[in-house]
Order: sequence, then structure tokens, then C-alpha cells
Amino acid sequence: MTDNGRPLAERVATRLLYPTSRPRADALRDAVAGRVVLVTGASHGIGKATARKLGAAGAVVLLVARSAEDLTTVAAEIGETGGTAHVYPADLTDFDAVEQLARALLTVHDHIDVVVNNAGKSIRRPIEESYDRFHDFTRTMDINYLGPVRLLLALLPHMRERRQGHIVNVSTWGLLMPPTPRWSAYGASKGAFDTWLRTVGTEIAADNVTTTSIYMPLVHTRMSAPTDFSKIPGLTVEEASDLICHAITARPREIAPWWQAPLQAWTDLSRAQAARFMERAFRLGRV
Repeated sequence: MTDNGRPLAERVATRLLYPTSRPRADALRDAVAGRVVLVTGASHGIGKATARKLGAAGAVVLLVARSAEDLTTVAAEIGETGGTAHVYPADLTDFDAVEQLARALLTVHDHIDVVVNNAGKSIRRPIEESYDRFHDFTRTMDINYLGPVRLLLALLPHMRERRQGHIVNVSTWGLLMPPTPRWSAYGASKGAFDTWLRTVGTEIAADNVTTTSIYMPLVHTRMSAPTDFSKIPGLTVEEASDLICHAITARPREIAPWWQAPLQAWTDLSRAQAARFMERAFRLGRV
């Protein structure tokens, strides 16, 4: 038996591991109707699903990704449901382009109410295969850390001046786990922005600008497809986008799987044992 194209057993396991929160339609509409919401990585996957839900709820959605053609398709789909979307093609690894993007957004729309930092790049590769691939680290840092920082440095002054704004960061559950082999480039870049945003959050809270860090579990998308996660329960893009909509509606400081606290406590208390566990798993080819 299947449910939404997945075996029912997998669906149940996913729900037990990562219970998602879908805001009521009226609550989401109250939170975003008429407000300007910027979504990066909006051309595919989680970003696309999120943009469509926000548009249907009445938000003015600003779509950012590299592909103008793909963004135009998403904008058309939002328009067909009565929503409003604007297309802004940009490469977030081009910092001059990011600065120009921010200026254009503020010129055309005057302000941004919500930023959904969703664009990202994942690399799973052992360090021995990266000795001659320094670009593995620079490109993940550029898109997962430096690009979003450059964008927010341009948008934050306006949010703080208006004393209104919310930033949602799509982070990863990997930051809550012991360091996992093969993910050094990805984990370091996501961890850098996670630390940056949480730190900045302590400074901007006084101006009523809030942040939510979503420690997203595995989501079956084209980004995760190169790694065989077929045997691991994971969210669909629709379920993941529900979490983002919940973050915008409820504005919690963070969203994480229920087992975050006990796992972090175990890791803190047994850091050496956790490291040895990962070392053994890597030697055995299990991670």
C-alpha cells in the first residue's frame, strides 16, 4: 500500500521521526497576505513548493534563483492560482550581483517583510577525494554562507529601521549530530551561516526583527538525489515547505526533530565516543 507515492510504512516512519506542522490556511493567510516575501532557491524543490503556498495565501512572492526560465514557470503557476510573484534571476555566489539584487528589490518593492533563505548546495565527498578540489569548499561557502550574508547585510538595515521583519533559514539536521564523514564541505558552510544568523539574531531582536532556524531533516529532492537515501525515511518537498510556512506563521526561534535535545545531550556528554562511532561507521562503509 502507498500514500502520496510512498510505501505507507515509510510514511508512518517519517511522521514518527519528523512530525511536521502545517499551519491552518487562515493562519498562514493572516501572516503573509499582502506582505513581501523573498524566497531564494525558488526554482525547484522546497523553494518552489514554499513559494506556491505563500502565493496562494496572498503573499507578494519574490522568486530568486539562477534560472530565469524556471522562475518564470513558477511565477506563472502562482499567477494561475490568483497569487502574485515577481522573478529576480540572480547567482548568489556573485556578490556584486547580490548587492545589485538587493538594491533592485528595495527600489521596486520598498521593503521585504520575510526572507526565506533556502538556496544551497550539497556535496558528499570524502576528504581524500577533495585534496585537489579546493573549489568544493569555496563553492559551498559562497552559496551556503557568504551569499546569504551579503544579501542580508543589504536588507537588514531596512528591516531594522521599519522595526519589522522575519528571516527563516533552512538549515540541516546534520548540525545537531556528531560530525559525519564525507560532509565536511557542506557541514562547515551550513554551520557557518547557522552560527552567523543566530548571533546576529541576538542583536536585531531589539528592533523586532526575528529569526527562525529550521534544522531540516532529510528531504527527497534533486539536491539529495546523488546520494542513495532510498532506505532512509525523509520528507517530501511539500512536507518540508509546510515547516517553512509554519516558521513564517508562528515565528519560533528554531524548528528541529523531536530527538534533537537528547541527541545533543548525548553528544556533549560523550563526544569522544560519538567520534569513535562515526570513525568505525566510516571504516565499515556505513556512512
